[in-house]
Amino acid sequence: MAQFAVILPAAGKSSRFKDRHYRKPFAPLDHRAVWLHSAERFLNRDDVKQLILVVAPQDREEFAAKFAANVAVLGIDVVQGGQHRPDSVQRALAQVRPEIEYVAVHDAARPCLASEWIDKVFEAAAASGAAILALPVRGTLKRVAGGKIVETVSRGDLWEAQTPQVFQRQLLMDAYAARGDFVATDDAQLVERLGHPVTIVQGSPINLKITTKEDLHLATHALKAMPKPKTLGPLHPFADDDLWR
Repeated sequence: MAQFAVILPAAGKSSRFKDRHYRKPFAPLDHRAVWLHSAERFLNRDDVKQLILVVAPQDREEFAAKFAANVAVLGIDVVQGGQHRPDSVQRALAQVRPEIEYVAVHDAARPCLASEWIDKVFEAAAASGAAILALPVRGTLKRVAGGKIVETVSRGDLWEAQTPQVFQRQLLMDAYAARGDFVATDDAQLVERLGHPVTIVQGSPINLKITTKEDLHLATHALKAMPKPKTLGPLHPFADDDLWR
């Protein structure tokens, strides 16, 4: 069985979330923090051997006060983030255990992820070395300048990237080593720059990323629409909801 590490970046500024009490990964969603929903999707998988959460330096103290017990019980590694998302992922990548062959990067603010989607993208990455979840673009696209439409852009062959994005570990390390000052918008972009093909696995609109408070409300409903997981036994670490309050 292939072994995977999962990196959950949660060190962003959450500037569009506009909440003075919470950054988006730490906002409450159905009685527990958003990032805990995201972590839950991976923690009970036999093929996931390490989970690394990346938090901003300014959040470390408050995060430890609220979640230190959760982190200790679940065996999650916590890494301090950098200035930009690629810096944060690169720091986490350096902490991946050497025996682990594949690394998945998943947005901590993307909590509505079903096990079957993880299965598919993990399998594709193991087969090809690099795979991501993505959705074909459905809407009509307009290029705009100065508040006016410049042109209508063909949506043919255009896909919207999601996470998890999963890579053979050495491939991802090589991609980050080669990035220099380039600020990528996702990890696949760095792998693309090496010339390595990245396999597309069709995701789901339910796998939304929380960016605004409106997205948080949508995620509440999306959780209810997710494919149902297998029945969990009494020793499942998420069986006691009080752990997450």
